Amino acid sequence: MVKALFLDRDGVINVDRGYVHKIEDFRLADGIVPLCVRALALRYEIIVVTNQSGVARGYYTEEDFKKLNDYMLDLFAGYEAAITDVFHCPLLESEDRKPEPGMFLKAKRKHNIDMGASVSLGDREKDIEAALRAGVGRNYLLSLQGEAPSESKATKIVKSLKEVEILL
Repeated sequence: MVKALFLDRDGVINVDRGYVHKIEDFRLADGIVPLCVRALALRYEIIVVTNQSGVARGYYTEEDFKKLNDYMLDLFAGYEAAITDVFHCPLLESEDRKPEPGMFLKAKRKHNIDMGASVSLGDREKDIEAALRAGVGRNYLLSLQGEAPSESKATKIVKSLKEVEILL
């Protein structure tokens, strides 16, 4: 079995500008590349789990998502921070849409992941809830303002990706 670092996309991998779907709008979040390089050095597989409701809402197409996704995969590979796989849910109602655990469980089956030894990182409570429901052992909530729900179920609330890098 392998361990994984599960990452939300918008707000964790890239700056969340609202339904990011164009390459020219994609900006890496500060610290994401070093975090991924460190995770790979510690033998984590990097798995992206992302809701993409902009497809169902008609803001962009699956093809738009695929183009940006391919760009992101190439970008990370170029930094020697290769992403193992990406799971996305374009639907508004689905067992895969976070806070449901579907994408995490699909990743578990496909990659033989030890969920208890794995880590998740999201910027919303629904990311944490989905990871917990899937059995992920450690779950970090990225709160750039340093504020988070007082009832967060996260293992730890972090203010930067550098904090997560240290915790891996």
